[in-house]
Amino acid sequence: MINKLKRIWWSGKLMLARVYYGDPARKLKTVGVTGTNGKTTTATLLYKIATALGYKAGLVSTVEILIAGEKINTKENTPGTTPDSVFLVKLFSRMAAAGCEYVFMEVSSHALDQNRVAGINFSGGIFTNLTHDHLDYHGNLENYFQAKKKFFDKLPTSAFALSNADDTHGRVILQHSRAKKFFYGFEDKEVNFKGSIDKLDFSGLELNFNNEMIKSKLLGKFNAYNLLAVWSACRLLGFDMEGFTSPSPGGVNKILESIAPPRGRFEHLKAPNGALVIVDYAHSPDALEKVLIAAREVLPVRGKLIALAGCGGDRDPLKRPKMGKIVASLADIPILTSDNPRSEDPGQIIAEMLTDLSPEDSSKVKTITNRREAIAEAMRLAGSGDIILCAGKGHEDYQEIKGVRHHFDDREEFEKIFKSNLATLGHQG
Repeated sequence: MINKLKRIWWSGKLMLARVYYGDPARKLKTVGVTGTNGKTTTATLLYKIATALGYKAGLVSTVEILIAGEKINTKENTPGTTPDSVFLVKLFSRMAAAGCEYVFMEVSSHALDQNRVAGINFSGGIFTNLTHDHLDYHGNLENYFQAKKKFFDKLPTSAFALSNADDTHGRVILQHSRAKKFFYGFEDKEVNFKGSIDKLDFSGLELNFNNEMIKSKLLGKFNAYNLLAVWSACRLLGFDMEGFTSPSPGGVNKILESIAPPRGRFEHLKAPNGALVIVDYAHSPDALEKVLIAAREVLPVRGKLIALAGCGGDRDPLKRPKMGKIVASLADIPILTSDNPRSEDPGQIIAEMLTDLSPEDSSKVKTITNRREAIAEAMRLAGSGDIILCAGKGHEDYQEIKGVRHHFDDREEFEKIFKSNLATLGHQG
């Protein structure tokens, strides 16, 4: 009864907000991106491309909210990937007033379950993939899937629904969608947008999308999927791919050559001693496995892969043994450390990550609870040609311990070491 009253109250509040602000969502072409991994990269790249093509656009992502290039202070917003519905109405009103034509936004399963995107007339929806995550909230994978599917079920007939056909849920998720259905993939042959990887190394990717050559500075096979989703969506939006009419020479295809990944999404920086540091937000088993594999794909023959990872407190404990096993088996030197322990004991979280390891993997794992010390140890162990993958926090600039957020930024920690003499202590060959 209480939940029903809450829904009625929020529904009424949302209706009043839409009337007060003149239903701004209807003035914008909004594309939503949902899935376990790839939402931030996909939405951000679409925003960057639209901006480079001369359009005014808005971005609503985990990393930042932008309105025509202006970063919006989100302190008044509730935490999470997708803001609450009333805050979204306010955002869309500001976007419309700024002359935005497009909005690209992440749509989380929590937002869909809680009807936070109610009232938005989406022009398109993109499904990236679905794997084990957020089961502490949804209870099981089926509920998680149904929350995602709800987004596509509610798309209007005028919208497009673009899905990753290589994912096991990719076709089923569009089963009842009334939108125009399109599929992309590298493995599935029955797709509208077909991709292949011609080259994959530390310099980036060379790809073939529907017989068009595409280059990118982004690394890893998982980013090839993100790029194909973005490229396909640009096609469906009618963007200038070759630069015949846009102010950007070469259009979308050329823009993709120089575009950088979002902050904390397989973001890489070179240490003074020749090691490569990759900072990534991967905090689910599937995401962690993908970024570790991607790091191995670009690892020099004689290089070592040093991986630093942890698990968040007060979140799904079932993924902890899985993530511990993944990092221990795929890294040459695995370091388990603290992420955002929140109210839990970080040592206990790490202990749970160790429960499913083989004796061989267990023998090579280092456990360092203090994340700053773990980063310093990773740098001490790394030399020229090695890769350090620092996973879990990505763009976050805090660490939450016992209800208090302390400033902590993985990238900043590495850069501090780079400026000291510590970075020169690693092996040089």
